[in-house]
Amino acid sequence: MPGVIKPLHILWNELIGFFFAVFAIVILASFLRGVWDFKGDSESLGRLVLMGFAFLVMAYYGLQSFFKARKIGKS
Repeated sequence: MPGVIKPLHILWNELIGFFFAVFAIVILASFLRGVWDFKGDSESLGRLVLMGFAFLVMAYYGLQSFFKARKIGKS
C-alpha cells in the first residue's frame, strides 16, 4: 500500500501547488491592471495592497506545495 500512497501524496501536493500558482498569476494580472489604472484615492490603494498581499500568500503556498512534493519524492 505505501507504493500507492506516496505517489498520490506527491500528486496531491503538485495539484494544490498548481492551483495556487494559477490563482497567484490571476491575482498578479489584476494587480498590474490596478497599478496601471491607479487613481491615487484610498480605495484604489486599498485594493492594490489587498491584491499584493493575496498574491504573496498564493505564491508562497504554491511554492511550498511544490517543494513539499519534491521532499516527499526524495524520501
